[in-house]
Amino acid sequence: MTQNITNTGTQPAFRRQPSGLDTLFIEVNKALEVLSGAAQATRPNPAGEPDVTDPELSEAEKRHAAGLMRVNHVGEVCAQALYRGQSIMCKDPQIRQVLLHAAEEEVDHLSWCHDRLGELKSHTSLLNPLWYAGSFTLGVMASVAGVPKNLGFMAETERQVEQHLESHLASLPAQDERSRKIVTQMRDDEIGHRTTAEVNGAEELPAPVKQAMRFMSKIMTTLAYRV
Repeated sequence: MTQNITNTGTQPAFRRQPSGLDTLFIEVNKALEVLSGAAQATRPNPAGEPDVTDPELSEAEKRHAAGLMRVNHVGEVCAQALYRGQSIMCKDPQIRQVLLHAAEEEVDHLSWCHDRLGELKSHTSLLNPLWYAGSFTLGVMASVAGVPKNLGFMAETERQVEQHLESHLASLPAQDERSRKIVTQMRDDEIGHRTTAEVNGAEELPAPVKQAMRFMSKIMTTLAYRV
């Protein structure tokens, strides 16, 4: 229990430190919020509101765009779990806030992708609970490795996500401006997250670790596009 002394002349106020059980409840609640689609963006959707003048996509184009946006939604589910897992064991309060701030911005991405999938009459990945659990576990493991490696994992994750988003911008149907605007903003935010990690002392990860991350990402994106 910590003591918080104010200058009001009143008796000291006491604030209870969160227990391990409190943290567990918080993380379970956050996981349910993410997986249920209840998470809400704090920034406006870059695509704006749907309009009758928006170009019409063919059924094949809708399926392809939906597949890509489902992959992006899965990426944001993983990002939420990863950064929250990384923050749990982080001993540096400043770096912990860096991770949680990145997670907050990823909530915007999550919500935007969810909305776009609804517009495309499609669904989120049925494997989202698996993606969340696996990413949260990876985040905790990265956090235990220490701050430089923790940030290094964040930087490399964002670097690979940037590459995925760039490929999606090239692959989206030319007239799908709504998806394109969302993915562009996501890419810009991910660049910011990577830069923040590097500025704060991210350590370069060994090549085998990067390759393993790419391999797992390939499995995830292949499955998420379809399921």
